[in-house]
Amino acid sequence: MQAKLSGSAIHGVDAFGITIEVSISNGFGYMITGLPDDAIKESLNRISIAITSNGFCMPRTKLVINLAPADVRKAGTAFDLPIALGILLASEQLVDLGKLKDYIIIGELGLDGAVYPVRGGLCMAHHALKKGCKGIVLPYANAAEAALVKGIDVYGVRHLRNAIDFIQSDIALQPLKGSHYFSFNSTSHLDFKDVKGQQNIKRGLEIAAAGGHNALIIGPPGTGKTMLAKRLPSILPPMTVDEALETTRIYSVANNAEAMTGLISQRPFRNPHHTISDVALAGGGSVPAPGEISLAHNGVLFLDELPEFKRSVIEVLRQPLEERKLLIARAKLTLEYPASFMFIAAMNPCLCGYLGHPFRPCTCSRKSILWYRRKIASPLLERIDLHIEAEPVPLHELMETDVPAENSPTIRERVINARAIQSHRYVTHNNVYCNAQMPDQMIDNICNIDLSAKKFLLKQMHVLQLSARSYTRILKVARTIADLANSAGIELHHVAEALHYRGLDKPLIIPSNKFCTPQPTSYRLTG
Repeated sequence: MQAKLSGSAIHGVDAFGITIEVSISNGFGYMITGLPDDAIKESLNRISIAITSNGFCMPRTKLVINLAPADVRKAGTAFDLPIALGILLASEQLVDLGKLKDYIIIGELGLDGAVYPVRGGLCMAHHALKKGCKGIVLPYANAAEAALVKGIDVYGVRHLRNAIDFIQSDIALQPLKGSHYFSFNSTSHLDFKDVKGQQNIKRGLEIAAAGGHNALIIGPPGTGKTMLAKRLPSILPPMTVDEALETTRIYSVANNAEAMTGLISQRPFRNPHHTISDVALAGGGSVPAPGEISLAHNGVLFLDELPEFKRSVIEVLRQPLEERKLLIARAKLTLEYPASFMFIAAMNPCLCGYLGHPFRPCTCSRKSILWYRRKIASPLLERIDLHIEAEPVPLHELMETDVPAENSPTIRERVINARAIQSHRYVTHNNVYCNAQMPDQMIDNICNIDLSAKKFLLKQMHVLQLSARSYTRILKVARTIADLANSAGIELHHVAEALHYRGLDKPLIIPSNKFCTPQPTSYRLTG
């Protein structure tokens, strides 16, 4: 006898259909064909015990299970449940009432028949909808995320017996309704008003949030770089439904427990340690899973103490920062993960951290300062729009209690207004939502500056010897500053402020003696 069921497998953040064919004939032995991995090959041992522990019999004749298409490698444990049901149907221990052709079935089985969660429930539900299926049967732990897909019935099962009852009887399981928004990694308790002083950093992060720009915060230890970076999500605009679904799909593929609770509506904030490997940052494994770069999609990737990261890790960021996607190539497959995120980093100005400090001398030699800064490749620095300089907060500002600081909701309102201008501007352009994503061919039309601003910018470009990429970055930042001011054109003071946030492009003046004396860190505009 033969049985045929529909399953699904994950490829990147998308799912594709798998047909599970089970045949029982004369002979001996069990066999799984169709390029299964070790987890699938081992599944027959789990399935056999799960079947017998629930009062059924495992066939003692020849059993062949085929996973079609046979030329695509299969991985994971999502085929346990459909294989078990296929064995019971092919051995005539169950009778199909015509439901199987309308449903995709996925799930991992325990030895007692319990159904455990799998990766990518939301992606598989999307595939079921596109395939025209009536619904999907999957582990109960995955049901909340799968129910976010409208147009299909989602049935969550906790045990093999639940799936058997669904197939064998007229008693239908109750489909799960779509859940409400679920706030993941919430930063609502973090507010800009908690940080005293540092108006330069706050202004820089506001510009970054308004235009989706990448930013690097440079300053001595203890100036609030990390504290303010962690508060950046509190001023970012809320996620759209499409963005929330994209982010939830990535976390579903990564098998993140938070994503299984419902829709992720809070922008992710990923803060990996500087000991992270390049594979963990980009994504990897025998079947590459999303890394920190993709987990930060539609959110923020924050690298604290940037020069302490390995050079190979920093180099991984080049492609996703430019193309907003990440291509992972392996010998047997190639995957593409979305990677549209804001890149925020923090670093000290030198190895000891006190170069340019107003009252603490720097103890670094000329050679050590150059070595420390060269750990960050120039191509990466050119992809960072804002170089925000942090200085120590004066003691009298720390002790002031009667001067309230501006809170995050107030700043966020200005950011939302600026993003609304940009949304209207790019309404006819696909995959462009903010100024940082503006294609180079649109710069001349959108970033139109007056004559005085153009002369000033050309002079400073010559003095600082900036590259063509830095030129376009300055214009994009100036366009964002103009949007925050609700200005139709880019004026001289907008360009001047954009140049102010290019601190690492200025020539580094290092004294020739062994110890460096304090020097001002902020770039002064001249001319």
